[in-house]
Amino acid sequence: MTLTFEDFPPGRFGTFGPRHVTRDEILAFAAEFDPQPMHLDEEAAATSMLRGLSGSGWHLCSLMMRMMADGFITRAASLGSPGVDEVRWLSPLRPGDDLMLDVDVVEARASKSRPELGIVKFKCTVRNARGEALAEMTSPILIKRREGAV
Repeated sequence: MTLTFEDFPPGRFGTFGPRHVTRDEILAFAAEFDPQPMHLDEEAAATSMLRGLSGSGWHLCSLMMRMMADGFITRAASLGSPGVDEVRWLSPLRPGDDLMLDVDVVEARASKSRPELGIVKFKCTVRNARGEALAEMTSPILIKRREGAV
């Protein structure tokens, strides 16, 4: 079933996961995209403000996007997003973390200029197995409305 705008009322939409993160994944992502010492070198990471090897915030954002895609975006009548309103990194991503993604609909409104679609603003919070919030992201997504909903 394809999810349309009408399937996203404000409130909790769902929780998705788990997604296990390995040390090798953290190192590979960092080597390719964010080669800073706290993401690549255990000794350097131990003396950093993160106090240990941690995944890049950009890696965490990529994982969040994958969890969103697997959880609901690929089943939605999504037309894309005009961007991300806010990303906050709250706690380090650690090797061995098991991630869960909480997804809330902050706002859902029909487009005034394109009534065949709606704009759904999502707030996503990724947590580790201890329940600690590692990151939050707020982003609008354009989603088709149901036939005859206009």
